[in-house]
Amino acid sequence: MRLLHYLPTPLRGTILAATALCATAFAQTGLTTIQDTLFKADGTRFTGTVTIQWNTFDSTNVGTIVQQSKSVDVVNGLLEVQLVPNAAAAAPANVYTVRYQSDGYQQFVETWTVPASATALTVAQVRTGMVTASGGGAVGNQSPVVESDVVGLVSDLAQRPVKGPGYGTGSVAVIDQNGQIEAAVGDLGQCVLVDGTTGPCGVGSQFFDAETPGGTIDGVNNTFTLQNGPSGSSLALYRNGVYMTANTDYTLNGATITFASGAQPLPGDALIANYRIDPSAGNISALRTGTTGVGSVVAQVICSANGTATSAVTWATLGTCAIPASALKAGDRFELRFSFTHTGTASAFDVQVNWGNTTVLSRQAGQLDTAFAGQVDAAVSATGTQLTTQSWGTVLSLRPSIISAPAQNGLSLVLQAALVTGGADSIALTSYTVLRYPAH
Repeated sequence: MRLLHYLPTPLRGTILAATALCATAFAQTGLTTIQDTLFKADGTRFTGTVTIQWNTFDSTNVGTIVQQSKSVDVVNGLLEVQLVPNAAAAAPANVYTVRYQSDGYQQFVETWTVPASATALTVAQVRTGMVTASGGGAVGNQSPVVESDVVGLVSDLAQRPVKGPGYGTGSVAVIDQNGQIEAAVGDLGQCVLVDGTTGPCGVGSQFFDAETPGGTIDGVNNTFTLQNGPSGSSLALYRNGVYMTANTDYTLNGATITFASGAQPLPGDALIANYRIDPSAGNISALRTGTTGVGSVVAQVICSANGTATSAVTWATLGTCAIPASALKAGDRFELRFSFTHTGTASAFDVQVNWGNTTVLSRQAGQLDTAFAGQVDAAVSATGTQLTTQSWGTVLSLRPSIISAPAQNGLSLVLQAALVTGGADSIALTSYTVLRYPAH
């Protein structure tokens, strides 16, 4: 500046204008300055080399930045470098990988995300994470990457279905009313229906044999009702073992049998009906009411397994059973049967059963109880569940109870145990079974 003072006025103006023009051009490059003073942990200034590497990305204000690297010398802790902003890279997402070398080897590695800035930024303002060492340990102090810092990650994760309370393995996956993944509940050979429940597949005919039609046999009544509407002409109707002819001795309308005048059964007569139905096309009430026949409903086994054991004095979960929301219909009933084995005589032990977030059974057995068993029956309604429990031990007396639980959108049935004083004793869940009796 002193030299400019002694220059002629026209020349001095030309130099100042050129300087201003260079500054303007520099400001228009679209680069962000990272400027900082780096220290070591002992308080001395860092001296070494910083190598910055990046992949190809498209900058919004500069253009396409090709993959490359840049080395910057840091002397007495002073770092200054200009980089293209990558925080709003058009595509693909990009971070700068920064390696610090000193004393002949690489000290640590971190990543930078650089925003557009007219003022210089510090390293702390652009650092987004630390890179893990190849040996599995973290290099330096690791700073976690926040999900929101990864372009598109939060929105992508929001598109993925999540596990529901009834999620399980080894079963068909169904989507509940909340969009969560749960396991279909049913028996082998059953089909999954569109609402996530299970039932007969409806393939082929179902046969019903030796059914007694409903109606009063008094010599006057001539109308009787079957549990289902027979398909086609499959009905074989017998009166006292004699085959009755359709449209002569009786007529059939759906599931209703009407005897011809004068042919109505007399007191003491026996009526027997054999027929078949097509579950995919006809009335399948017998499949859902448990009447005798091939299609009768039986209990569904939700869970049946051996549990684990514990010697801890804190609660340990020894067995669980996931019950999805699709299986908790009003009118459904569940039955849990379980048995524990106690080894040793040094400690008493506690047992607890949880129906979702409700504790339905909690008892303490004594040192001399070598076994503990119980049963829980659950009746599901639209407003909640009523649970009836009973439990006993080899010495412990039988205790019944009735508990109400609120309605739950899927739940886990959990069996827990803990020793009272610890020691060499152990408590094991030898087996447990959960059955479901679906409403019809």
